[in-house]
Amino acid sequence: MPTSNRGEGVQDFYAHDSHTSQGRVFTVTGQDWDSITQSLGESAEERVVVNMGPQHPSTHGVLRLILELEGETVTEARCGIGYLHTGIEKNMEYRSWTQGVTFCTRMDYLSPFYNEATYVLGVERLLDIEDQVPEKAQVMRVLLMELNRISSHLVAIATGGMEIGALTVMTIGFRERELVLDLFETITGLRMNHAFIRPGGVAQDLPAGALDDIRAFISLMKKRLPEYADFCNANPIFKGRLEGVGHLDLAGCLALGITGPPLRATGYAWDLRKTQPYCGYETYDFDVQTWDTADAYGRFRVRLNEMWESLRIVEQCADRLAKLDGAPVMVADKKIAWPSQLAVGSDGMGNSLDHIRHIMGESMEALIHHFKLVTEGFRVPPGQVYVPIESPRGELGAHVVSDGGTRPFRAHFRDPSFVNLQGTSVMSEGGMVADVIVAIASIDPVMGGVDR
Repeated sequence: MPTSNRGEGVQDFYAHDSHTSQGRVFTVTGQDWDSITQSLGESAEERVVVNMGPQHPSTHGVLRLILELEGETVTEARCGIGYLHTGIEKNMEYRSWTQGVTFCTRMDYLSPFYNEATYVLGVERLLDIEDQVPEKAQVMRVLLMELNRISSHLVAIATGGMEIGALTVMTIGFRERELVLDLFETITGLRMNHAFIRPGGVAQDLPAGALDDIRAFISLMKKRLPEYADFCNANPIFKGRLEGVGHLDLAGCLALGITGPPLRATGYAWDLRKTQPYCGYETYDFDVQTWDTADAYGRFRVRLNEMWESLRIVEQCADRLAKLDGAPVMVADKKIAWPSQLAVGSDGMGNSLDHIRHIMGESMEALIHHFKLVTEGFRVPPGQVYVPIESPRGELGAHVVSDGGTRPFRAHFRDPSFVNLQGTSVMSEGGMVADVIVAIASIDPVMGGVDR
């Protein structure tokens, strides 16, 4: 039975709760720095270890930052990534190839279409049907991904603004994001976690009136995006808070494998849409956006400019889709294409009535095939493949392994948030505590992608 140190002359066999193997620990919960320094007393020269997060609003879900401080200067910064999801990659091994999309869409919840796309492209390469995917399906994938890039960058700019006190940027950022989510709901039926991009194409065609909604969104965003530039670009307070903070040069990015806006903010125009095109990106007219400051301000400007480029691509997609009215959105092979017979009913979604009539009332063989396809799924030839794509946060890749069965043998994702978080220490050490917030916000990590 442990003894208490409150009684006189009683020895306490346990260390005091403020002493750990890392030295003396101070937990800051709403106190100011004056009270912390007073509690230090004579040991003011000692290092102080502070846990920032995971409850802190700037630490993005379950990210815990262990900071070693001298005064307010960070001497060491380490990341504890926590647990957010419950074994998504492992769960995928117990579901069919099509059902795998339902799991991986939930990883990086700010860019679900990219998670789906990289996995599906891997499955299609294993099936050797990349050339059979209809043009309309590829255009719809690009459309959804670029709309998703806009919504993801809006969250990055909005939350980054909120963390440094630029609240107006936050409110207008989420205002525009709602418009994108409304479009997602129109096209897929859901705002998030869509499972819309499937092996062989997409789940269903564009609903009636979707193109009009997309064009209205484009024209509205062309008016709204300049507002961010007016608020932030030349704002001396905003610039003063971001310039020179979270510096990480090209050599550092390459050494750590960091991609996306942090890499392009160093001036290096690395974008997989240009360097290793997929989904027909080589046929679209857009520019890779770079900046030359390698700091938090540069990353903000890259994201802002990328939204303009994404808007250009969305406009091109809308023009192409107008010409592809009635074209197929799934491969012709019915064994892969379930549920390719989807047709929008009076409820806005659902199976084609003709298809249901056929399998339920006319053909026992069709019913058996349908049953086996739905319950077991299709087989994928043995092999392994890695397909990288350019997500809003950098290179997102899926390593998909098949043993010839109806389920993935292994699916492992290279998530950019996980890799980019390595830059936290380099960006933060030597700076102030307040600059840690800015550095993390400029990386824009999503913890759903880090812990899967």
